[in-house]
Amino acid sequence: MRTDTPPTIYRQQYAAPAYRVEQVEMGFDLDPEDTRVATRSTLVRNPDSPEGDLVLHGHELRLVQIRMNGKVLSPGQYQLDGDTLRIAGAPHRVTLDIETALQPGRNTSLMGLYVSSGNFFTQCEAEGFRKITYFPDRPDVMAKYTVMLRADKARYPVLLGNGNLVEQGDLGDGRHYALWEDPFKKPSYLFALVAGNLVCQEEAFQLKSGREVLLQVWVEHGNLDKTQHAMDSLKNSIRWDEERFNLELDLDRFMIVAVGDFNMGAMENKGLNIFNTKYVLANPRIATDIDYANIEAVVGHEYFHNWTGNRVTCRDWFQLSLKEGLTVFRDQEFSADMIGSASGRAVKRIEDVRVLRQTQFPEDAGPMAHPVRPDSYIEINNFYTVTVYEKGAEVVRMYQTLLGRDGFNRGMALYFQRHDGQAVTCDDFRSAMADANRRDLSQFERWYSQAGTPHVSATGEYDAQARTYTLTLAQTCKPTPGQEQKLPFHIPVAVGLLDAGGHDMPLVQTPGAVAADAQTTAVLELTEAHQSFVFHQVGEYPVPSLLRNFSAPVVLSHDYTDAELAFLMEHDSDPFNRWEGGQRLATRRLLVLVDKLLLTDSAAQTFDGDAADAAAAMAASAGAPVAEQSALVSALRSTLRHTGLDPEFREVALTLPSETMLSEQMDVIHPHAIHRARQALRRVLAEQLREDLEAAYHDNQTPGPYSPDAQSAGKRGLKNLALSYLSELDDERTHALIQTQYDHAGNMTDRMAALTALVNSSAPGRQASLEHFYRDFEHEALVIDKWFTLQATERSTDVAAVRALARHPAFTLKNPNRVRSLVLAFCSSNPAQFHAADGSGYAFWAEHVIALNAINPQVAARLARALDRWRKYAPPLREKMRAALQRVADTPALSGDVLEVISKSLAN
Repeated sequence: MRTDTPPTIYRQQYAAPAYRVEQVEMGFDLDPEDTRVATRSTLVRNPDSPEGDLVLHGHELRLVQIRMNGKVLSPGQYQLDGDTLRIAGAPHRVTLDIETALQPGRNTSLMGLYVSSGNFFTQCEAEGFRKITYFPDRPDVMAKYTVMLRADKARYPVLLGNGNLVEQGDLGDGRHYALWEDPFKKPSYLFALVAGNLVCQEEAFQLKSGREVLLQVWVEHGNLDKTQHAMDSLKNSIRWDEERFNLELDLDRFMIVAVGDFNMGAMENKGLNIFNTKYVLANPRIATDIDYANIEAVVGHEYFHNWTGNRVTCRDWFQLSLKEGLTVFRDQEFSADMIGSASGRAVKRIEDVRVLRQTQFPEDAGPMAHPVRPDSYIEINNFYTVTVYEKGAEVVRMYQTLLGRDGFNRGMALYFQRHDGQAVTCDDFRSAMADANRRDLSQFERWYSQAGTPHVSATGEYDAQARTYTLTLAQTCKPTPGQEQKLPFHIPVAVGLLDAGGHDMPLVQTPGAVAADAQTTAVLELTEAHQSFVFHQVGEYPVPSLLRNFSAPVVLSHDYTDAELAFLMEHDSDPFNRWEGGQRLATRRLLVLVDKLLLTDSAAQTFDGDAADAAAAMAASAGAPVAEQSALVSALRSTLRHTGLDPEFREVALTLPSETMLSEQMDVIHPHAIHRARQALRRVLAEQLREDLEAAYHDNQTPGPYSPDAQSAGKRGLKNLALSYLSELDDERTHALIQTQYDHAGNMTDRMAALTALVNSSAPGRQASLEHFYRDFEHEALVIDKWFTLQATERSTDVAAVRALARHPAFTLKNPNRVRSLVLAFCSSNPAQFHAADGSGYAFWAEHVIALNAINPQVAARLARALDRWRKYAPPLREKMRAALQRVADTPALSGDVLEVISKSLAN
């Protein structure tokens, strides 16, 4: 392994910058091979840091000239050491003029200034601005920016920058200019420019105050018909933030720009949000219901950053969740409110929790585990994680659970009142919540400082004579790297009690209180290792409904019987726990099937993809037919037939736990057995529920013009889930049903659902439909991404097939979306094939991590995470994984992004 490991940066070593920046003026002469950047910065010594050199950061730059207070500095008057430019003995007030030269056309990292499809774009978070000019590139250095853009008018007719357009015109030599001014202080990571041949949809929009603003969505030519949903999402976001938090757009215009080459989903640059095309472009021909929902959420997320991230930003990158966790929570609430119905809100909550459990809980249990507010990092790009984002959002949600919506809103108002225009910390946010509500939230800080997922165990005791029910909760948290011991968390546990008829009981926690006045859901505050809570006037033995609406990001265990889980699935008034009861019941059945498969070495070590063979193997090993899953089948049939439940809820309730979720329940992961067990159970359910599934399919058609509204999307979701189950039967009847839907689909949702079912079957039209789909959409990059992903995750796609797809003319390692659609999809979402017994999947992984490391280290590091939990797998796989990790570790010139992931994976 390399020995020149980049230095570790520690939160406790934070020191205020020696100089603050008051004003930045920049001039860009844009050319793909030789862009010149002239930067004038006015700096003044920071009174909070009276000593220290003037330190600037730069990366992969050619320094043309530097002047201080009008005088050119010679190399002996400054020190340029790697990526640091240091000026010792600088005066109290400094005007720095720096000229740098860039080659954005050769910038494959997609950080800083780069070219995509002949247009200029920037990405500066976290540390991309230092690839543009030398600057104190840290989030607590905030300044006002004025930016002049100059470029060839024919090639780059559109010139965009942060803030408001001040002036534009021709330069007389075939070039033109645009002058942009941002009236608000911002850190350098929020800087942005766009220059190119683009078109826009624009609308005037009246804010709640009566002020009119200009909204624009910029795209490449040919994509203008795909912008309306993004525009509608932007308008909805603006209105929601006004109504929910009394926050108004503070600029004269707000711009969204779509780019096909982008490392992230989108970026909240002040007034000039740059988006991955995936989260902007949509029409019924190319976008699914999920795409429409994701666009709304991401547009909302980036707009909400205008206040939670831009107006108030983070002091240092350790505080990243201050803006990201808070803004994810805001976009989750926005999406739920846009759905409107109680059932739709519940489904949104379930979807968010599934993401948390499938991605964040494993991260908490692996070598890359870190607190919501990390203590150290080598490469900050590696900490744009589900812990910072999704778990961070759960931490914010717990404030609302503990304080109520009104209390949370008071805390938000105080936060902005105190910190508008500042760079602050997670503790500052917590203090605002505590002070606004006169609550002691000091223990709550442990959610920021301690890594790992707490485990909460619950036991109940009913005293018929005293008519009391005592609920005892205990919490533990396993050690994580660098944190062997954990102190108790402050955990809100929302509970209810159900009587024999499935009705909520009044929760009387004070003896003698009037039961009629009691609530039916109580939020218990677990702050000790063990605590007991007593409920009075309980007339019968209840079934507890625990952790309602998933009130805290914990793993909760309670000794439910199968009958009790089925009871909760049928009766619980809390939709989340209704879903949870079914998931727990299905998980139990699946884990039993996995154990049966593991009784035979061949089932544990090989995979042939045949669910029927798996079913036969399990029947032989267990001495009983697999179909004897009566409690689960009965509960799912009841849910499927329950027309009082909205279709979108029935869809999520009928979806089995994922293979990743099942893996998390096992001490040693056997991916092949997990896959075969799940496929076998899907086939059993298809056989047992065939008539009900066919009825659901036909009853939930959506004739007429396509609409992405929640009700229509819910019907399509249930219909296509039924189709997915029926495809497991793999007979002529289902083949005909699937082919008919593919041939006559009037929208991408139904077409993709049918194509997925075809690909995962032996239908005769399988290959022809794949080829037809490609020909029909070969000029729609986002649809071809779907085409690659579909094949990468198809259960019979082995490593050889993925290698063949990687040689397809439409595949390139230079586009992050295309890499995610094939390489990452295979390595992360096709576990049975990726974990091939011969280790070929790991060899494929290593080759692509190494190749991407030289092109785009951020994407390479994301792919590297696919093996970070190698120690949890069965021994034959484990050793092959370790060898693949070592192969990457031994690669020369490994980037800091990849090196950090690989070294931590091998060390822990």
